[in-house]
Amino acid sequence: TKRGEVAFLREPQRRAALERAAGEASPARDFAGALRREDGCVAVIAEIKRRSPSKGELASNLDPALTARAYEAGGASALSVLTDTPYFGGSLEDLRAARSATHLPVLRKDFTIDPVQIYEARAAGADAILLIVAALPDGGLLADLHALARELGLAALVEVDDDSGLDRALGIPGVEIVGVTNRDLRTFDEDLSVAERIAARIPAAVIAVAESAIRTPADAQRMADAGFAAVLVGEALVRASDPTAAVHDLAAVRAAR
Repeated sequence: TKRGEVAFLREPQRRAALERAAGEASPARDFAGALRREDGCVAVIAEIKRRSPSKGELASNLDPALTARAYEAGGASALSVLTDTPYFGGSLEDLRAARSATHLPVLRKDFTIDPVQIYEARAAGADAILLIVAALPDGGLLADLHALARELGLAALVEVDDDSGLDRALGIPGVEIVGVTNRDLRTFDEDLSVAERIAARIPAAVIAVAESAIRTPADAQRMADAGFAAVLVGEALVRASDPTAAVHDLAAVRAAR
C-alpha cells in the first residue's frame, strides 16, 4: 500500500510541489528537546489514533484538535498522530488539526519508506517522523532517510523491536532518538520485557522511548525504571473517559535517568 502511495507522490509535478512546500513550511518545533524533561519525570508522547490492524476500531469519531488540547492540558510532552488512512484511519489533516490546536511538537506516525514522504511530512507541519527499522532492510536507505529528516529540521524516532534492529539504529550517523516497541511486528503479541531487556544497551546520550503495550502508570513506571526517558501511549489514551487525567497520571511517573 505504501509503495503505491509513494508512486503517486513521486510524480514529478507533485514531488516538486511537496519539496517547495516543505521549504516554505514554518520552523519545526523541538521534538527531541520536548522529551528531555527537567523535572525528573517521564515524557509522554500522547497518540491520536482512530484504529489499528491489531485492535480494530478504537476511537473512530475522535476529534484530533480537542484530543490534542486534552493531552496538552494533562502534561503531554509531545503528540504522535497516525496519518496512515487504509489501516489506521488517520490522515495528514488529523496532524494539521492537532498541531494547530496546541503548542506541542508532533510526530507523524506512518510507514516512511521513501524521501518524498519526508518532504510531505514537513510540508504538512510535522516536527518529527517515524523510521521503522524492520520496514527498512536497506541500511543505506535508512541512513539517507534519517539524514534527510535532519536536513529538513525534523527529528527522527527510529523504532526497533529486537537487538539486531538496535544495532542498525545505533549505527545511523547522528541518531538521537530510539524507540523500542513492545509489540512483535510479525505476530502483534505484546510483552513489556522486550523493551526492558533492550533498554540497557541504549547509550545514555540517546533519548530512549518505550512504545506499545503501555496502558497504566505502573506500565510507564516499569519502562522508566528500565531506563526510558519517554513513553508513547495511544490505545489507553484514546479509550480513556478522561484523557487529560490519564495523561496527567502517566506524566507524573519518575524517570530513572
